[in-house]
Amino acid sequence: MATSAVARETVFALRRQIAKIEGTLPERLQAPAAAPVDAPRNPTADVTPKKITPTNLTIVRRGLAVAPPDAFLRTGAEDLDTALGGGLPKAALSEIHGAATRDAGAVAGFALSLVSLILKQGPRLPVLWIGTAEIFREAGFPYATGLHRLFGIEPEQLLFSEAPRLLDALWTAEEAARMTALAAVILEIRGSPQRLDLTATRRLHARAQSAGGPVFLLRQAGEPEPTAAPVRLVLSAAPSAPRQTIAGPLAGSIGRSAFTVSIGKSRTALPGQFTLEWNPDERSFEERRAGERRQERAANPVPVVSASRRGKDPAPASGAVLAFAAVGSPAAGDQPSPGERAAHRRPRRAG
Repeated sequence: MATSAVARETVFALRRQIAKIEGTLPERLQAPAAAPVDAPRNPTADVTPKKITPTNLTIVRRGLAVAPPDAFLRTGAEDLDTALGGGLPKAALSEIHGAATRDAGAVAGFALSLVSLILKQGPRLPVLWIGTAEIFREAGFPYATGLHRLFGIEPEQLLFSEAPRLLDALWTAEEAARMTALAAVILEIRGSPQRLDLTATRRLHARAQSAGGPVFLLRQAGEPEPTAAPVRLVLSAAPSAPRQTIAGPLAGSIGRSAFTVSIGKSRTALPGQFTLEWNPDERSFEERRAGERRQERAANPVPVVSASRRGKDPAPASGAVLAFAAVGSPAAGDQPSPGERAAHRRPRRAG
């Protein structure tokens, strides 16, 4: 029995060390049920087990600890929230990836939806969006009118910080993550830069835990890399369903914004994929079921634009298009002035 207790204590000490490396505060870990929390200190370990109260638990590994319900941001999609163990962690760093640059709009829209959920639950504090000049040139800025209509965010609530270098953007994000006067911090990065490593993300995650606010790391066309974020979601745009009316779906219309959300990494959930629709009236996500997708395909059996293919009668080639009138036949309104006519008659300079 003594050997078994020592083995359990050694395994738990190793878990604490792994959690410390990944950026999780070790004092928030809970000891296994088989080992008492007030056990004497193990000489082989460098930490002493601490009694854990139900108000400061954090999920670190699947089945190891449980967090209170208010520690998560629920999206409203029950299957996704259940898969994530209650939702996205509020006081943590969360990654949102877009596989290609064309997914930047979907990534930004999903992040703004999460910000809308945060503002709906708590005080309407400002949100800071940090990025490099390259990011804002490539993807642009959110549209102010759309912010209010789709997400209920006032334009003056969304603050932007454009940094000339990635190092400056990371420093700004670290300083902003420790502030309690912000509802959320968004850091948008393009590609897979070397400076965005495990050490940099561990600092962001630790600042978010200390301040109790979320930090969203948006990645454009970046490869999945080891980070300290507990959750990584992979985003892409999903086909929108037709608008629903009293008489049924409106043919040829475009409904709510839809996202394909995949759980790329999670310390508590298994990989999964979900299709979510953003309800701008209720300010919440609604999950699109598989049966609904089959019904949409049955109602629209063919795509709106058919695939291109080579036919027997190709379209005739277009004729030549000239930007200027032919020489010798100028248009009536393009006649040179009397002062310019003499210069036009002069021979051109050789060479």
